[in-house]
Amino acid sequence: MDVEMRFEQLIKMPKDRIGVIIGRNGNVKEEIEKKCNVIIEIDSENGDTIVSSGSASLAESDVFKAIEILTAISKGFSPNRAFRLFEEDLLQLIDIRSYTGRSDNSTKRIKGRLIGKDGKSRKTLEELTGASISVYGHTVGLIGSFSEIRVATEAISMIFSGSPHKSVYAMLQIARRKAKLEKLKLWEQGSQ
Repeated sequence: MDVEMRFEQLIKMPKDRIGVIIGRNGNVKEEIEKKCNVIIEIDSENGDTIVSSGSASLAESDVFKAIEILTAISKGFSPNRAFRLFEEDLLQLIDIRSYTGRSDNSTKRIKGRLIGKDGKSRKTLEELTGASISVYGHTVGLIGSFSEIRVATEAISMIFSGSPHKSVYAMLQIARRKAKLEKLKLWEQGSQ
């Protein structure tokens, strides 16, 4: 008798993000299930979400990729941005309270500095780093390559520590120029 082993994981989703995770006519949930070869069951009453492998092959990695995408959506990313995780991109979460303690006023102030007026600061950080950034609750989420996340994390840390935005943007522009020069050098070496 051959028994198929399946991997299963329970995660908790915020109730206000369940509709986004499901998507119009279930299309977001369906795409994650199809691309990750998993089955997603969502209890919309309490947010309990069970992700299980669709088959025994590569069960754990399939489930963990789906969980990473679901986590990104639950932390405020749109499905399109979270789908960057189907590729080689990474997800990093930063707890704002690690900078502010439990003070709601400090957390609110620091979130305001990161987002900026009409989202301008967050958008500028995304443009200069290449990382996608989401601010949801007391969490900042980042999706991008290792180098994009590294430089974005440094910039966010500077903002949280009180550095002027102008200084942060200058640091990011220098980092971006360095990265372009390194790519150019690699390209030149490869073409010789």
